[in-house]
Amino acid sequence: MNNHIDPYKDLKAKLEETTNFPTKYMFKFIIPSNDDKVKAIENIFNYIGAVIKSKKSKTGKFISFTILVKMNSADAIIEKYKEVSKIEGVISL
Repeated sequence: MNNHIDPYKDLKAKLEETTNFPTKYMFKFIIPSNDDKVKAIENIFNYIGAVIKSKKSKTGKFISFTILVKMNSADAIIEKYKEVSKIEGVISL
């Protein structure tokens, strides 16, 4: 018996049910203000035609990212979420 639960299973099903690929997909993340973490987010989405917008919180402790990018499949979207989830302190919205 496999006890591994895929946290992206429902997202994949919903994306495949409601989305025609390729599509422009919007990712939203919040990260602690840290140059290395900002660079890590940017590196994940660089070179794939992403439009990346960032905004610091009022206190400057956090940065929110809105990233719009053409994605070819639900699996490609989930792969990006998995890459970003490796960044410590990231919150996916």
